Amino acid sequence: MKVSVVMPNINGRSILEKNLPILFEAVSNPGNHIAEVIIVDDGSWDDSVKFLNKKYKNQIKLIKHTKNRGFSAAVNTGVRATKGDLILLINTDVIPKKDFLEALLPHFNDPKVFAVSAHEDGYGGARGFFADGYIQLGMTEETKESHPSFYVSGGSGVFRKSIWQRLGGMDEKLLSPFYWEDIDLCFRAAKRGYLNLWEPNGKVVHKHESTISKFPQTYVSRVKERNQLLMLWKNIHSKNLIKKHIVGILTRAIKHPGYFIIIFMALLRLPIALKARRKEIKESIVSDEAIFQKYQ
Repeated sequence: MKVSVVMPNINGRSILEKNLPILFEAVSNPGNHIAEVIIVDDGSWDDSVKFLNKKYKNQIKLIKHTKNRGFSAAVNTGVRATKGDLILLINTDVIPKKDFLEALLPHFNDPKVFAVSAHEDGYGGARGFFADGYIQLGMTEETKESHPSFYVSGGSGVFRKSIWQRLGGMDEKLLSPFYWEDIDLCFRAAKRGYLNLWEPNGKVVHKHESTISKFPQTYVSRVKERNQLLMLWKNIHSKNLIKKHIVGILTRAIKHPGYFIIIFMALLRLPIALKARRKEIKESIVSDEAIFQKYQ
């Protein structure tokens, strides 16, 4: 199986200059089975595009958004242009080891595997559990064995393209500009019976130099909390868990009146969430409780 690399970029010229040479060391390793590198520039106003055209014109396929459309839109644009069977999503600030895909790829011999997470140094796989009326996230310990992961990061994971297409990719209509899109995607895959895994031997280092840090912190925090709500409203169908969520959201709003702003922001996209919810109810075959039991 061939791997297509998709890397979204927004104003990352300085990071690209440092990290692309390391990525191409991994590309040169035949054991990684990388067939192409696609970089989607999401409306940068620095000189990222000029730099890429000058230094990497013959090594990458460069796609340019005329305006900033957000992470999931950039990723979806890149995936639509791929030719490989598998999609490696990698952020500009993630530095891979030269052999990092060699341990991930054999997992895809199992047709039920949707996505496999690389091992970001210092972090285990993802946990997901339902508490206080919300989907809560955590991390597993770094182990020597692969194991299920609640989601696979959209910044350092490999995804099976055929299932990605079946799922419709990342939900850019509901969750743009950023946060919870990879969690939503993997949760939807799991509810259709597919597997998400974490592989300890696929090692990368995440420098956390992403451009999200350049946005106002209040805005980033509010979007993150809004998308937590929207992802839940779309994907949680258990009557028992919905009842717990109603109690949870009321409790948060009473204790923290500022949370009404988050609720209002989410309600603005409620029609989109409800339309997506109807589709998920129709196509899901695994219960919410079973998902949380497996990945907690």
